[in-house]
Amino acid sequence: MNWKVVLGILTCNILFMSASYTMLIPFLPMYLTRELGVDAASVSLWSGIVFSASFLVSAIMAPIWGRMADTKGKRLMAMRASFLLSISYFLGGIVQSPEQLTLMRLFQGFASGLWPMDLAIMTLYAPASRLGLCLGIMQGVLTAGGVVGPLLGGVLAELVGMRYSFFLASGALFLNFLIFTFVIKEPPAAQPQEKAAQPGTVSLFHIPLIRNMLLCGTLVQMVILILQPILTTYIAHLAGNLPNLVFVAGLVFSLGGIAGAIGAPFWGSFGQRRGFFRAMCCGMAGAGITMILQGSWPNLYWFAFMQFVGGLFFCAIHPAINAVLAAHTPPSHKGRIFGLLFAAQQVGSMAGPILGGVIATWLGMPFVFGFAGILLLILSTAVHHAYIRRSS
Repeated sequence: MNWKVVLGILTCNILFMSASYTMLIPFLPMYLTRELGVDAASVSLWSGIVFSASFLVSAIMAPIWGRMADTKGKRLMAMRASFLLSISYFLGGIVQSPEQLTLMRLFQGFASGLWPMDLAIMTLYAPASRLGLCLGIMQGVLTAGGVVGPLLGGVLAELVGMRYSFFLASGALFLNFLIFTFVIKEPPAAQPQEKAAQPGTVSLFHIPLIRNMLLCGTLVQMVILILQPILTTYIAHLAGNLPNLVFVAGLVFSLGGIAGAIGAPFWGSFGQRRGFFRAMCCGMAGAGITMILQGSWPNLYWFAFMQFVGGLFFCAIHPAINAVLAAHTPPSHKGRIFGLLFAAQQVGSMAGPILGGVIATWLGMPFVFGFAGILLLILSTAVHHAYIRRSS
């Protein structure tokens, strides 16, 4: 298949996947209280448990799915993830207790792995000179789903209730399953000489560059998810007595996605021209400064503006990490490396909500933004120094 056709199909796939996720995840605290009867005193604890449940399982399973993708086929693993995720969303729409919702999220963690398969398939189809552009577009579509999802989820919650969002997400993921089954073909296999040069026993963790990128992926994802349990609550605090609170929270939450959809293709091209390490450092530094400013002034309009500005920088980070890993990994290990990256990100996704909840409980919600911003600035400095040592 032509790489442009594959890119077009995968962008639709990623949009369905991302919108389905963000249509639900920001509103899980409200789902717990409105639909599952969790009291206000316990909602923060249950939110942290529900948020983190799937990440624990997916962190364990992602390397396994990645290794199977390299041996059994990346398309087959994408079909598996799409179908099982469809089932998980359907189950989320019929649960009756927070315990059942937690079990659903555990199953969702077992089912996950669609995004790393999308990345692995695209990096095998894309020509080297267009890799940055392709990954930037994919990241842009992923964040665009972060725009569509919260808005759609907010509208559905106000009109018909939150359970219908789960059923819609289930249908979208089943459509992805049909696309992989009948449209997408397995990407080109590695050439025999490439396979011979890269034995299956190679340990990717023993390569410093790959190990450092996996650590970056963990910490960046932790920063992104550190805000998830408190974001809608903090927006509600800033909004006061505004009507249609769920819709307002979804709108403000989606501003980062709007910015990311706009900025990601630019950062992909920037990384292709000027270097992906440079794009990564700029993204981390800009996002860190923005997060510090975002928590410094308790005003809804200032918060919304910083949410948009932060999205312009955050969208630079993941495509750069993906591109660096893709450029330093042989074709026969693409599934494995993106499986490991996804596992690393799931560890960050698991730690982030718990850490954010602890900081918000003991110090207050504004301190969560300050902590996350400082961590990103430190990470940017560390990556910059590592890049200078590597170049010298």
